[in-house]
This record gives sequence, structure tokens and C-alpha cells, in this order.
Amino acid sequence: MNSDAKRAYNVTILFIFISLASVLISLNTGTLRISPIKVIQTFFGYGDFKSTTILFDYRMPRILITMLAGIGLGISGAILQGISRNPLADPGILGLHAGASFGLVIFVTYFHSMDEKASILIPLFTFAGGVLAAFLIVVLSYERYKGIIPIRLILVGIAVSAGFSAVTLFLSLRLNEETYTFASRWLVGNVWGRDWIHVIALLPWILILVPYTWFQSKTLNALSLGDDVAAGLGASVERNRLLMLATAVGLSCASVAMAGGIGFIGLVAPHLARRLVGSMYQHFLPVSGLIGMVILVLADTIGRSIFAPNAIPAGIVVAAIGAPYFLYLLTKTK
Repeated sequence: MNSDAKRAYNVTILFIFISLASVLISLNTGTLRISPIKVIQTFFGYGDFKSTTILFDYRMPRILITMLAGIGLGISGAILQGISRNPLADPGILGLHAGASFGLVIFVTYFHSMDEKASILIPLFTFAGGVLAAFLIVVLSYERYKGIIPIRLILVGIAVSAGFSAVTLFLSLRLNEETYTFASRWLVGNVWGRDWIHVIALLPWILILVPYTWFQSKTLNALSLGDDVAAGLGASVERNRLLMLATAVGLSCASVAMAGGIGFIGLVAPHLARRLVGSMYQHFLPVSGLIGMVILVLADTIGRSIFAPNAIPAGIVVAAIGAPYFLYLLTKTK
């Protein structure tokens, strides 16, 4: 094992422990507090009725959603930064979240909530909205004889995001009061009220697309070096870029389908991971996913503890952290 791989291994193990600590803190945080010892006892079947109900009926689904969504957003951002060769790429900035929001508004127009079995369809609707946004971005970024121009992806994405946001706002104003309240809570990244059915809806997307992304590390390494270099290494540039873009769309849209319109994680997590373990995708992809998970779990924990009993949506907490970091990157990026 070379020095880079050893460093990546050590950092990954460190963040696994940080993730476990974050989850344990989150399980112990809320209006009704449960000590860490009682949390562990409850997991092994020795908890009382109150502890079991709080953990398994209320907190565990919510925490699992934040864990899975954080991983999906962190890895999606890493993919987008590689295929666009732009360190400021992010599913939200690129317009994918706006497309997902459009898909969700279409969903609530017909199903009106996230309750029961209809929740399984939410990632499909948000994915369809994200695919539509990605299709427009690819078409508008394409130039004959040159293919997709990476630098245009960001600029076109900002424009597409603005367009979808305007349409989504218009459609949401036509909803009834109850459905509009639900949609507005989702748009700011509120994870409150998630159930096991929402975990089941999100889990397959993460279990399939995250390992697939890691197996495509060499492809992402090649694409991040430039089209000419990637072609010289034998990669099918346009085909692989579209496949990885579709993977990023699936991860980000499925994640925001259950966690809400949370931005900046896809920007911050890959940057921090790259600083810690280097730019080789096989090394920093796992770390990027773990950092995204830690950020979202802690953001949700902070939002429902510091301002208790009035919980602050996790999306607002992430934005409060991510916006200054984004400005910092703007000043450092040439």
C-alpha cells in the first residue's frame, strides 16, 4: 500500500468513527433526551417502551435519511466537479436541485403528501425533474464538433436553475394551503416527519449508485484531466460523461427527494475530501460521502437542539455554513 492509499485508508477510518459519534449524538438529541448508554441498550433490545418508540419510530428513520442523503449529495458533487472540471460545481448550483423541486411539485399536485406507499414514487418524480434539467443543460452546453463544453455546464446550469425555480414557484402558488405548506418545508430542507417508508424509497438509489461510482473511479480520474487526455487513455469521453452525469442526477435527486432542497454539501464535501486525501477518485470518493453524511447529520441535530423547541430546518443550517465557504472558494479559485 503506497503512502497516498495508506493516508486515504486512515482518513476514511477516522471519518467512520466521526460518523458513528455524530449518529450517537443525534440519537441522544431531541425534546426527550435519552442517554448514550440507554441508546445502546435499546439497540440490543434492552430498552423500555418509551426509549424504543422514540428511537425506532421517530429518530432512526430521520437520522438514516440524513445519513443516506448526505452520502448521496457528497458523492454527486464529487462527480460533477470531475466531469465539469470546475471546483465550484454542485448539484444545486448546476440546476439539478431546481429540476428535482419541479418534479416534487408535480408529485404533490397529484398525491398531496409524502405519506404511505406513495412516497416510493417521490424519487422517481424528482429524478425525472433532474433528468429534464440535465437534458436541457447538456443540450445547451453542446457544441458541434467539440461536444459538451465543461465550462458551459455551470453557466447554463445557473440559467436552467433560475428557470425551473420560477416555474416551481408558480406551480406551488396554485396548490392548496396544506400542500403548499408541505412543499415549502421541503424546499428549505426540513427532514421532520420522515418514516421508514422514506428510508426504503431512498436506500436502493444509494446502495446501487454509490458502489457504481467508486468502480468508475478510473473513468472519473481520466475525465478530470481533460477530454484530450481522457481520449488518449482510451476513454469514450462523451459516453462516459453522460453516464456519470446520469449517476450524479440519480444520487442528488433521490437524496433531495427525501431530505429536501439542501445545497452546498455537494460543493463542500468533495473539497474537504480532496484536501485531506488528494485528487484520486478511488481515494477521496468514500471520504467525500462520509463528510457529506457528517455535515447533514450534524446540521439536522443542531437545527433541532440549539433552537428547541422550535426546530430549524437542516437546509438552513447547511446554508449558513456552506455560503461563507462558497465565498471563500470564489476568492481562492482562479
